[in-house]
Amino acid sequence: MAAMPPLPERMPRSKDAPTALENLLVVDFTRVVAGPACTQSLADFGAEVIKIENPEGGDDTRAYEHAEIGGESAAYLSLNRNKLGITLDLTVPQARDVARELIQGADVVVENFSAGVMEKFGLDYNSVAPSNPRLVYCSISAYGRKGPFALRPGFDPITQAESGFMSLNGFPDGPPVRTGPPIVDMATGMSACNAILFALLARERIGHGQHVEVALFDIAMAMTGFYGMAYLINGSNPGRFGNSPNGSPSVGVYEASDGPFYIACANDRLYRRLVTEVLNRPDLTTDRRFATRRERSANKEQLRAIIAEAFSRDRLENWMAKMKAANIPVGYLRTVEQGFNAPEARERHRLSRIPHALAGFVPNIETPLGMSLTPAVDPIAAPLLGEHTKDVLCRHLGYDDNRIAALAATGALGKDWSRG
Repeated sequence: MAAMPPLPERMPRSKDAPTALENLLVVDFTRVVAGPACTQSLADFGAEVIKIENPEGGDDTRAYEHAEIGGESAAYLSLNRNKLGITLDLTVPQARDVARELIQGADVVVENFSAGVMEKFGLDYNSVAPSNPRLVYCSISAYGRKGPFALRPGFDPITQAESGFMSLNGFPDGPPVRTGPPIVDMATGMSACNAILFALLARERIGHGQHVEVALFDIAMAMTGFYGMAYLINGSNPGRFGNSPNGSPSVGVYEASDGPFYIACANDRLYRRLVTEVLNRPDLTTDRRFATRRERSANKEQLRAIIAEAFSRDRLENWMAKMKAANIPVGYLRTVEQGFNAPEARERHRLSRIPHALAGFVPNIETPLGMSLTPAVDPIAAPLLGEHTKDVLCRHLGYDDNRIAALAATGALGKDWSRG
């Protein structure tokens, strides 16, 4: 394994640039992936996000095994940038009082507890909205908060499996395959962020907030996209196509003599350009078996063998140069290591390092969203467990040291609370 080149420190944003979500206060009860992905996007663009964690271990992702630095896991660091972290043991009445105080001054609440948990604590929408009618309250769950499936637990791969989404991934002669990254979780987080922003815009018109809801199962079903729509139209159950959707022979992975690449020549124009300008096989445009997309799909194995044999006769870089000259959609088939060290990542400043209280610095993957007038805030590493408890209680609720000490004595901040 090659050593990772040093990451650059991030270039700071313009000091006088405003943020898109300035003065927006978000109380964040989320953990694991979908919820934290949502609130991180809000934090990246200027919202003050107060992440509330159980003092006994905090967010489950803190203990995930992929990698760690400064005592924090890669998963936790990747999903909790730019947040303030406090600890509250919500089983303690005084902790619930603090949570209600924070919610009363908030613009947004986001939660992804199991069904019934927020009601048990008296922190559900119906309980808190009367004292804060402008509140936008977002609930994220596996199967929704109402109906016969509301109590079912569920995670990303379960909803991939149950929605039909997983059945579309993999090769025709193999089993369904879940995506590597938790794509339904991430898409649910993005969708929840959209729903919150929609509700905030609506609040400006109608004068009050609302309860918004996003469910992993619903997102997974929506992500079947045109395959799902095709089933509804023709009743034919779509299958798996590996790297070539609909079996198109001019879309997918091919091997040069020294390495793989991916091409996507999905229409007639691109196909003709590929076989005439790159492969020097104009006969493949007039051959009846391959003249149209429909015919190419019907004779895909024959055409794929012809194309594969041609590509195997020369080196990868020579083919890449020819295809780029012909404006063919093509890409290297990279590992994560290769992708993160590629010029597209480095020259687009996708990666940096940012300060961390214990590690000194931690890696940072930049937000993929760009805004010219209200760019993302300068990133701050995910908080240590309970790192900002004292600051939040003092600044947002006006607590003094004596009141914080009295609160800590009740166990509301955790059994061994001494942070701040």
